[in-house]
Amino acid sequence: MNIHEYQGKEVLRQYGVASPRGFLCHSPQEAEEAALRLGGRTWMLKAQVHAARRGHGDGVKQAWTVPEVRKHAGTLLDGLGARRLLVEERTEIRQACAIGMAVDRDTQRVALTASSQAGVDFEEVAAHAPGAFHTVFIDPVVGLTAGQADGIARRIGIPGKSIPQARTLMQNLYRAFDECDASRAEIDPLVLTGDGRVIALDARFGFDPNALFRQPGIAALRDPGEEDAVEIEASKFGLCYVTLDGDIGTLVNGAGLAMATMDAIRLYGGSPANFLDVGGGATAERVTEAFKLMLRNPKLRAILVHVFGGIMRCDLVAQSVVDAARELDLHVPLVVRLKGRNEALGRSILVASGLRIIGADDMADAATKAVRAARGH
Repeated sequence: MNIHEYQGKEVLRQYGVASPRGFLCHSPQEAEEAALRLGGRTWMLKAQVHAARRGHGDGVKQAWTVPEVRKHAGTLLDGLGARRLLVEERTEIRQACAIGMAVDRDTQRVALTASSQAGVDFEEVAAHAPGAFHTVFIDPVVGLTAGQADGIARRIGIPGKSIPQARTLMQNLYRAFDECDASRAEIDPLVLTGDGRVIALDARFGFDPNALFRQPGIAALRDPGEEDAVEIEASKFGLCYVTLDGDIGTLVNGAGLAMATMDAIRLYGGSPANFLDVGGGATAERVTEAFKLMLRNPKLRAILVHVFGGIMRCDLVAQSVVDAARELDLHVPLVVRLKGRNEALGRSILVASGLRIIGADDMADAATKAVRAARGH
């Protein structure tokens, strides 16, 4: 779950991380009033959207007069389509860098990564220029040590007098990351101001959705307006759904099998329209809702159902698929591969249904047939 910059800064402030003064606004009038309350002669206006690298587009503007604040606010709220914006005092920047935290699966620890340059795409640069980053792995028992934080600060060029501030900021960021069950945190840019302060000029957080049950304060920050409506609807039925840009819908039980199924579709020249894990309970209701979600996609050309019957019985899945297809009067080509518990019975149910269901023997066969069906063959 992602949150907005202004919310991220609120989280950071709770953990002692400083950021510029600012006010959240919903109209040009509120933006003008915020500028007057902040005082000064220059202000920054930032669209509050869940979009990476916002500053590389038109989502951040600088205003030198109060009328210009109103003008830019109108552009961001009306032209860009943002529903809210953050008006902040302008910060005199002497130096800008970037730091981020994420869970590293190889070491099973939180990795703190930093760059001496701001405005970086962490994933892109890490893939093409790993030497541009400096990384330490944090022992969950000990936490981020002073030695680790100081070492990172020196490597990204923080001057000696400001290293204690940078150390405290990084340690507080790690506490926020750990205690709030974050999966990702970025401060880009992290700046050294003209008067020697180290502050967060931006804040990006992502949180583990599986931990929200113990993070009511974080869960309350969710903004459904920034999320895919289909994905929100799917969550109501216990379905894990992610919208993609292809034309072959997938309905699979188990995240690993779902990923492998999408890889197979790609391998045979197709493009998945979604990731959809129905979990261990593919009831008729859930399968029907899954089909409804996939059918919302106007580009959908075929559906591939791929189920491994372990805990779940293939015959029950087959009957659920048949019931859903009949209820929805499904006209999209449907490929089904069942493997595991009661698979023979499941296949017989599909055949006896009289519906135009394309059976498949293995993963390659299923992916190939789904791709051919999507192409009209």
